[in-house]
Amino acid sequence: MEINGVEIEDTFCEGFGAHFARIIITAKNQKWAKIAAQVTTGYATSTIHCDSEAAIDVFLPPDKTPDNRPGFAVMFFVGDKKKIGNVVMNRLGQCVLTCPTTSCFDGLNGSLDPSVEFEIKIGDNLRYFGDRFEEKIEGTANWKIPVMDGEFICQGAAKVGKGVAGGNFLIVAKDQESGLAAAEASIDAIKDMENIISPFPGGVVRAGSKVGSKYSFLGASTNDAYCPTLRTKSETSVLREGDNCVYEIIFDGATEEVVKKAMKLGIQAAVKVQGVNRITAGNYNGKLGKFLYKLHELGLE
Repeated sequence: MEINGVEIEDTFCEGFGAHFARIIITAKNQKWAKIAAQVTTGYATSTIHCDSEAAIDVFLPPDKTPDNRPGFAVMFFVGDKKKIGNVVMNRLGQCVLTCPTTSCFDGLNGSLDPSVEFEIKIGDNLRYFGDRFEEKIEGTANWKIPVMDGEFICQGAAKVGKGVAGGNFLIVAKDQESGLAAAEASIDAIKDMENIISPFPGGVVRAGSKVGSKYSFLGASTNDAYCPTLRTKSETSVLREGDNCVYEIIFDGATEEVVKKAMKLGIQAAVKVQGVNRITAGNYNGKLGKFLYKLHELGLE
């Protein structure tokens, strides 16, 4: 298959199940809501060494938030069901509670299977910071916790759903300039989609990894098959002459449908950039996860 002269390889990406929470962070204005959202989702690119994969989902105007203030939806993906409560509570406590003018609420609005959703405590635990001065807001599930600029409002609990992590595709380009332009176009194409994140810096991955390493103490290492400087050094290299840059785009989403749509939109945007040689995807021959998405079946055109 070719689109705009760019080869789309006949392969698939491989995603895996993960538990996720979607939290709405609001503030007095968009500036402070964004600061809180960015800090809260920091150091959360890969579950290989981070406590979660997290990023901003979408900006929400005042008419789309619980308290009619500007906000951002953020998403946290965690493999271990038992750990997600602490991950989310710790990040909200350290980065939202402390940020000027902010409040936070549950924002889950879809998952793979609503029957397996469960709740984690956020405000119900963070309220203890109020040192018995905290108060439940009458008629709501929200707490108000006294802080030095007024009160921090936080919903008592948030829902956790089951989603898909690790949906991906790889952009193989002739040089770094065209590869990065294509990657940026891919991320820009999904910026208004809800229930989907790309957790790496700016949504773009340059240090793709493979399972295992020649160093016994590492569980993952550089994906030498796609490193241009290793084309003649690595026996596993799949790069061709003229393939001098590879960027990976990874998606974590609430449902299969949203992951596949993000892949489709991202690829369609990438192939419009001159200098892209081909599009492929990362997989482990079906051994990593049960969600297999074939590039040729995404409805690309």
